[in-house]
Amino acid sequence: MRPSLIPITCIAALLSACGGGTTDTDAGTMQAQASAKLATASTVLQLDAGDLSSEDAQQFAQPSYHMAPLLLDTPDAAESGAAASAVVHQQTVPSEFRRLSTRRLTVQALRQVQADRTESSSDNSAAPQASSSTVATYTPAQIRAAYGLPTLPAGYTNLTATQAAQLGAGQTIYIVDAQHNPNVAAELAAFSSKFGLPTCATKSIAAGAALPLSAASSAACELSVVYSTSAGAMTTTVPSYDSGWATEIALDVQWAHATAPLARIVLIETNSASYSNLLGGVKLANNMGPGIVSMSFGGSESSTTSSADSTFSVAGMTYLAATGDSGAGVAWPSVSSKVLAVGGTTLTYGGSGARSETVWSGTGGGVSAYLATPSYQTSAVPGMGSAARRTVADVSFNADPNSGQYVAVIASGSSTVKWTSIGGTSLATPQWAGLIAVANALRVQNSKAVLAAPHTALYTQIATVPGSYASAFADITSGSHGTCATCSAKTGYDAASGLGTPNVGALLSTLSGLTVQTAPVVSAATVNGKAGTALSFTASVTATNAVTYALSGAPSGMTIAGTGVVSWAAPVAGTYSVTVTAKDGVNGLSGSGVYTVVISAASSTTTTTTPVTSGTSGPVIKAGALTGVAGRALSGAIGITDATSKTIMVNISGAPLGMMFVANGTTISVVWAAPVAGSYSLRLTATDGNGANASAVIPVTISSR
Repeated sequence: MRPSLIPITCIAALLSACGGGTTDTDAGTMQAQASAKLATASTVLQLDAGDLSSEDAQQFAQPSYHMAPLLLDTPDAAESGAAASAVVHQQTVPSEFRRLSTRRLTVQALRQVQADRTESSSDNSAAPQASSSTVATYTPAQIRAAYGLPTLPAGYTNLTATQAAQLGAGQTIYIVDAQHNPNVAAELAAFSSKFGLPTCATKSIAAGAALPLSAASSAACELSVVYSTSAGAMTTTVPSYDSGWATEIALDVQWAHATAPLARIVLIETNSASYSNLLGGVKLANNMGPGIVSMSFGGSESSTTSSADSTFSVAGMTYLAATGDSGAGVAWPSVSSKVLAVGGTTLTYGGSGARSETVWSGTGGGVSAYLATPSYQTSAVPGMGSAARRTVADVSFNADPNSGQYVAVIASGSSTVKWTSIGGTSLATPQWAGLIAVANALRVQNSKAVLAAPHTALYTQIATVPGSYASAFADITSGSHGTCATCSAKTGYDAASGLGTPNVGALLSTLSGLTVQTAPVVSAATVNGKAGTALSFTASVTATNAVTYALSGAPSGMTIAGTGVVSWAAPVAGTYSVTVTAKDGVNGLSGSGVYTVVISAASSTTTTTTPVTSGTSGPVIKAGALTGVAGRALSGAIGITDATSKTIMVNISGAPLGMMFVANGTTISVVWAAPVAGSYSLRLTATDGNGANASAVIPVTISSR
């Protein structure tokens, strides 16, 4: 049985659940036995903030792209270069490809279909033909012209500071994807050469390099590829190849570069597409320093995926994610209120003049089943109304594979460039990441701080101002992505397209000079106490101005003072999720954080024996032997510290059935509600992010009544 991963903010499942599903009734029966049975599985805890539950950690995300079912002709001279051409490439889908799904289609799959058709060419039986289909494919210059990005210069040397900033100079875009693309640098070089974009120098970053990274170059593009662990560290282990993820990586890197040609791109490849591994890639980006994190993937949300929100709350970082390509519905991580959720449209553009757009039928978007409405999604935003809960998308960009964009793909084991037409919210996401990079570069030119979380600026300071909204966004008012009541586009905000698509010139002008108002940040935490003993703690809040406080979900008798001090005179045993909300007294913005309050029973027996210390370099385990009485609740604590690593993985085995563990910071609380007489040994192994480890054996002695 696989060990479970227990996040710092959640209570571990009873080990009886790992060892065969013992119920509360079973535990009562066990008390009459001479000794308790041991659980057959070990428990693994990660002492780190911003982690997912064991169930969420083992979910897998999918890349959110669609490829038109054809191999494009090589772009000709009229389509190449940095200048926009009035000729938009149109190509008919071959008959043998018309039945193929565009979802995560690959060049390898197209070539296989061709091979199969050749092998069966002697078959004279008639096959039904699908109707003709034509795909439009846009170049970087055409997309820049359609959305109003600054025109690319004839060359990339001797640029003024403003020209360089308009190309994202000095900013870093982190692309987080799963698996490995061995040809990403060659693909980017072919793409850049064909469309007149600056060449990116490939710069290696050693797995043991000091973090954060040094500042990005203000004059040239760099591409770096690193491999991450689930703990957010770099590793030399190269992930395995996957053609779908390799295609995702190609389009993410190329279109982030096409949008912000002088920005540094750091591609972070994770070992697999599990939520825990992908979140580890985001943690690595956080460790590398300020920048924009682009996540062109998604999977199911759950009631506990928000436990990772602190990973998306690091200062100086912006997080964007695709809303998904399966029509109406929400996906993690785009559903997080800390992440800018990017949806998709179908673009119609003739190479000159104005663009027109409708909602792409495949774009994701909808209302979260779990997350509260964030402070920026208020009724003051046109079209928003009274949102029941967090609603996505936030913004949109072209995403229909039938109005696709060029992507260069080199299959594994080949050196030949194949040109494809790709769409999906995967395509929209890195382009919005590029826009934020350019906005940040311009803000630096104006001596302003980078945007970081852009929601307040986009919703509160642009969308609620009629003139600013109309100039900065094209409001998408036609099309739908399903048959639900909120699936159709309408005036103002809608779930299918968010606030709309960017009129980039006006949007950048506004964002580059905006003094961004920020909402208070309430840091989540776990607080421990004992039944009947007065509890008091102070909410951790970061705010620009004075704030007022409110509690929700609090048990009877718990209050919060105007100073942020939470008090409970007579706590009752149990675990409570209490939301602390802080409202800025000047700009009216609010922020919330959840405090997990764990109150142990007053009759608990605690450890009093001499602590056992194990480990002198790397993790250090400090724990005392546990002693108790059968049938009387037992509690204790294990302290684990490490001076060289923020993340520690702890494996616990040998625990009796019914014993559970709670990870809180660098402390693991041990709780056994109904101990059974006997002697036991808890075996602990702590491993830090550097690979150093320490072990200890903790005796547990339960005497009979």
